[in-house]
Amino acid sequence: MSQGMPHDMPSAARLVAAVRDFLESDVLPVVEGRVRFHTRVAVNVLSMVERELELGPAQHAAHRVRLDELGFASDAELAAAIREGLDGPELLDALAAAVRDKLAVANPGYTAAPDVPPRP
Repeated sequence: MSQGMPHDMPSAARLVAAVRDFLESDVLPVVEGRVRFHTRVAVNVLSMVERELELGPAQHAAHRVRLDELGFASDAELAAAIREGLDGPELLDALAAAVRDKLAVANPGYTAAPDVPPRP
């Protein structure tokens, strides 16, 4: 068994990476049309799963800290407070950090700073 985990090697992350590599290297070059599109979608989904397996535990802990700092036990409590008018720089910082974490999993390219001039 590996590092106290209940499953032997390979890990879930390695299995997902192997399937993604197979689709990218062996399948994608030889398919066309609809199957090629769906293969690309599958590769992207597996890449997201890889990132979530890697980043998820630290992101979950950071999110828990943000909720605690704002004084909420859950996302549902925070959402209810926002609907009732909660606002402020701490909230905006926490929400921005949560969105950055989600984008780091969904599409890390979206977090790159664009070449946009600052607003006046």
